[in-house]
Amino acid sequence: MRQLLVINPNTSASVSALLQRHVQSAAGLQVAVRTATARFGAPYIACEASYAVASHAALDAWAAALAQAEAPAPDAVLIGCFGDPGLLALRESCPVPVTGLAEASFIEASRHGRFAIVTGGERWGPMLQRLAQALGHAQALAGIRTVAPTGAELAADPAAARALLAQACREAAGQLGVQAVILGGAGLAGMAAAVQDQVGVPVIDSVIAGARWALRTGAGPAERHRPGCDVAWEGVSPELAALGLRSPDALSDR
Repeated sequence: MRQLLVINPNTSASVSALLQRHVQSAAGLQVAVRTATARFGAPYIACEASYAVASHAALDAWAAALAQAEAPAPDAVLIGCFGDPGLLALRESCPVPVTGLAEASFIEASRHGRFAIVTGGERWGPMLQRLAQALGHAQALAGIRTVAPTGAELAADPAAARALLAQACREAAGQLGVQAVILGGAGLAGMAAAVQDQVGVPVIDSVIAGARWALRTGAGPAERHRPGCDVAWEGVSPELAALGLRSPDALSDR
């Protein structure tokens, strides 16, 4: 059975439970899903500072998951945040394919043509634009619509969230002339299906897109055969420190 490690880079246990339920349901019985929650950081990611800390927290959660001797080694890693903090660092360090909710959604949406993003939290706009550029999807991304409530606030009031998000998706599709809209955010898992009949183009659930990715080969090949980093860590968790260099000569062994 294929093993998928989902990393929630925020500290919210409720978001981890939501990810576990929706990813496992979408992945099916052929994939065993295990969700790891950040051991430090913010309960939700909504700014550059919380994003930066979440990148470290994602690496730490991955190292801690690997250190659990009783748990099977993952065959793939999914970052359960629409913003993919730590994506490139994890991809560089992991011996298995790694993607995040945003990258998986970009890949799925681009199959339809040009796409728009709707998500919660006003500061996410430029952050997601930068990520799309870095991942090579800037030309396909027609625009980003952010609603004022954060993903956490939207998840706390599902009825109000559905009305607000449906309107935002309709406006994005109509004004930008796109062929798909991504509804992005771990806390918004399941919302795309709830608003789909009110929007004239496919609405892509970022969590479901991540789960679908897990059923395929992966978004990118692993860069190394065993987990590790090319620096000696100081002041990090014991699990993350164990993945760092143990001597200055270790690079020559790669």
